Amino acid sequence: MSSAAVIDVLIPTCNRPYALAMVLTALAGQNFERIRIVVSDQSDEEGVFLTPEVMAVTRILRSREIPVLAFRNTPRRGMAEQRAFLLANAGAPYSLFLDDDVLIENDLLQRLHDTIREQQCGFVGSALHGLSYHAEQRPQEQHIEFWDGRVVPEAMSPDCVAWERHRLHSAANLFHVQSRLKLTRDTTRHYRVAWVGGCVLFDTAKLREAGGFDFWQELPAEHCGEDVLAQVRVMARHGGCGIIPSGAYHMELPTTIHARQFDAPKMLHPAGGT
Repeated sequence: MSSAAVIDVLIPTCNRPYALAMVLTALAGQNFERIRIVVSDQSDEEGVFLTPEVMAVTRILRSREIPVLAFRNTPRRGMAEQRAFLLANAGAPYSLFLDDDVLIENDLLQRLHDTIREQQCGFVGSALHGLSYHAEQRPQEQHIEFWDGRVVPEAMSPDCVAWERHRLHSAANLFHVQSRLKLTRDTTRHYRVAWVGGCVLFDTAKLREAGGFDFWQELPAEHCGEDVLAQVRVMARHGGCGIIPSGAYHMELPTTIHARQFDAPKMLHPAGGT
């Protein structure tokens, strides 16, 4: 499938019409408009696309010649299959996997695109701020390792020391770090990550070369960590980083993934399937 877009925004959704409408509204406000939006819905009954809120924002996007593709992907076979379905429908050079409960600032797509073009790495992520924790300081979880030069491949697995980097992305830790360092969108920096949840821009070809989410058939339908596994496989080949300031905010809604017994990175070796 071909696309005139530079970025395909890939959104998996399930039973969150109001949140999805907010996500789409934030996309409508981006100053980077060379995008196409692909939504894969696994909601109950008729789904989210017929709700007035989602229909209204979709009309606005399409009136501005931003394509919105709306798919129903049922039955549910797990989040890895859902993401594999979205990736199969991507045609742009870059693919932003954006969760349906994430709000982004209006220049974030531009900053993500600038960084991945500059670094030529496999992915660039914006970790999510949980601002309900704004008053909670966790200095023991706020260590950050900046990239001083070009982003390069890194081996990552749940049993390595660098896996502890994920703690920086808990609660409002990253928000506190960027506030303390007085970083702004004009002074964006990139840093080392274990993985990034919720808002990750991939080089589409590099993600596919690393196997994408084709491992979904090796997992039970109820699983978690599929996004993490894909990232560490891309990181091993092409490198990956986070950007700060982030510009992405978690709505902190109840999770739709309740069964977390089967964690993809722990079940499948990061290098498997390559």
